[in-house]
Amino acid sequence: MTSFVSEDNIVRVTGRASLSLVATLGRAGVFFVRSVLCVFYLPFQWKRTLEQIYFIGMKSVVVICLTGGFTGMVLGLQGYYTLSKFGSEGLLGSAVALTLIKELGPTLTAIMIVARAGSAMAAEIGIMRISEQIDALKTMSINPIRFLVSPRLVAGLVSFPLLTALFDTVGIFGGYLTGSKLLGMNSGIYFYRVQSSVQMSDVKEGFIKSVFFALIVITVSCFHGYFTHLRKEGFGAKGVSLSTTTAVVQSCVIILIVDYVITSFLL
Repeated sequence: MTSFVSEDNIVRVTGRASLSLVATLGRAGVFFVRSVLCVFYLPFQWKRTLEQIYFIGMKSVVVICLTGGFTGMVLGLQGYYTLSKFGSEGLLGSAVALTLIKELGPTLTAIMIVARAGSAMAAEIGIMRISEQIDALKTMSINPIRFLVSPRLVAGLVSFPLLTALFDTVGIFGGYLTGSKLLGMNSGIYFYRVQSSVQMSDVKEGFIKSVFFALIVITVSCFHGYFTHLRKEGFGAKGVSLSTTTAVVQSCVIILIVDYVITSFLL
């Protein structure tokens, strides 16, 4: 009898969790489609879009430059000593450039933006939800998704590729500082390897990833903020904090999963 009850509880809990997951995925899918469709509604929200480009893009420049510079320096340091074991120090430029452009550049850029801007978006929209500002927008016949999410979506699609390119450039220069200025490698060989090894297809791969990551970060962050009131774990300030944490964690995990999927298709 105990075994039957235990198995029955397991089935019940599993079913309830599965239904909740399906409902959340469906809600997120509808939310994403509505956000994309609202981008094309007229009149276009130029002012709000430019404000979000400034918030997501311009305000992330410093952290992107710092992260990109030190990532390139670490790659230069580790790469030099690894390649020196095989007598291939001259390939350092190729190793640093390709690693940054195809993989680390778009991925770390997205994660840094999640930490700085994604968390802020989730918290801001979550506070608007619990303070009934979103309900007030509906009362004034203003589409809250068009007003709050669509400008951020466009801003993310503009900012992510530009910040990825900045990350790659600063990272390559950081590898040059470590390899050439610190370890004494010929700077001409370094930049020649960078120029000769990087193809346009490599750059396109990095930009394709950055576009997908932009959609993921903006959608996940805004989704969790927008539906803060539906959280069962808590309401009010606790609900906002949980939504923000969940948005950051889920964005990072999905970024890594999508990175693998895109890489497997583009190789």
